[in-house]
Amino acid sequence: YTILLMIFSMRGLSAQGLLEYRWDVGGGLGMCYYLGDVNSTPFSGGSVMGAFTLRRNFNPRMALKLNLAYGRYGGTSKGYFLPEGPSLPDRADDIAFKGNVVDIGAQFELNFWGYGLGPGYKKLSRITPYAILGVGTTVGIVEGANSFGINFPLGAGIKYKVMPRLNFIFEWTHRFTTIDKLDGPRLNDPYDIESSGLKNKDIYSFFMFTLTYDISRKYRLCNN
Repeated sequence: YTILLMIFSMRGLSAQGLLEYRWDVGGGLGMCYYLGDVNSTPFSGGSVMGAFTLRRNFNPRMALKLNLAYGRYGGTSKGYFLPEGPSLPDRADDIAFKGNVVDIGAQFELNFWGYGLGPGYKKLSRITPYAILGVGTTVGIVEGANSFGINFPLGAGIKYKVMPRLNFIFEWTHRFTTIDKLDGPRLNDPYDIESSGLKNKDIYSFFMFTLTYDISRKYRLCNN
């Protein structure tokens, strides 16, 4: 009786290892910071950010993530030489600002190793680094002025499967935008440099930890 119980238990564990899911859903928290005319140092002026994520897992190597994120950041012109002009008539005082971004986007994820749990022949790993490339929209809100544009996320991360359906994920992305107003109207193009495309435009970054839960099981025919 004991031997039979062990055999059926092992078969049950094996079946659990074969379960796969189409989607995972979760939320993340981390830091948002800005890079632009008056900040070139990562994490300087950073503040809190949060995100809701929904990921479509195509296979152990590829996924598409959708996100709705909100971040806060700040900056100051202290230490930067800015020429006087219409937007900066008086350079006697340094200019400080605080901003907010709303980010809606999609990112393609390429796992370096097959991600998941399962039999050894599948060569899956419960931990993997991955690369990120995507596109999204940004709404910037700084000192009462709103700006809208497109962003292009680029970054990397690490996924770790804590339990069969629970994932712990860290990622760091730079959002390259078509906006040059994330540092506020008073610092809009202070160097009077012609902008085009992504040239001389602002960047913001998300440094984020996420917990997600697998949903929508993939049903497979049993050959037994």
